[in-house]
Amino acid sequence: MTTHITTTSLAFASAEPHWSEQSRLLRARVPTDRLHWLLDTASLTHRVRQACRGNFRVRVLSQGWGKPLRSEVRVLRLRRGERCLVREVQLLCDERPWVFARTIIPAHTLSGPQRRLAHLGNRPLGAFLFADPSMRRGPVQIAALTARHGMFARATHELRRCPAQIWGRRSVFHVGGKPLLVSEIFLPGIGG
Repeated sequence: MTTHITTTSLAFASAEPHWSEQSRLLRARVPTDRLHWLLDTASLTHRVRQACRGNFRVRVLSQGWGKPLRSEVRVLRLRRGERCLVREVQLLCDERPWVFARTIIPAHTLSGPQRRLAHLGNRPLGAFLFADPSMRRGPVQIAALTARHGMFARATHELRRCPAQIWGRRSVFHVGGKPLLVSEIFLPGIGG
């Protein structure tokens, strides 16, 4: 496994998707095969492992200190220009990417037991979060991503055929009372 460490965290710069609260979601717009993935609030790692029926693994695409996107700064209530640990991974089933995940961890979150978050390597973040009894998950926000969104390009850059649109969700998690933001983008090959 090769891990690319970046200090610019955002090698892509483009429009951001419009994230909406789950309660405002127009369900008619969301493909039915994605809706159950978007609305499930249990551990995505656990669910992907169950649906995979093959070899599941996490591939780290990048991890390093950088500036979050504007919407990430707002949802985490960070100071402008504050640097965070940015981790981007793929959840793979039989070496096919099913999910692109982006995690933003403020520096102040990485203290005490949460220091382990900076050293996950290819271990899934979900296993850490859902095993922590102090974990609290904020509201789920959902977005449709298209080619004009930088995160779309990052999520789909390895796909043979690029779809016109993909769907994602994000939530602020609190562990030990400290926040981090997890965005999960569902790719066309996802099963289950």
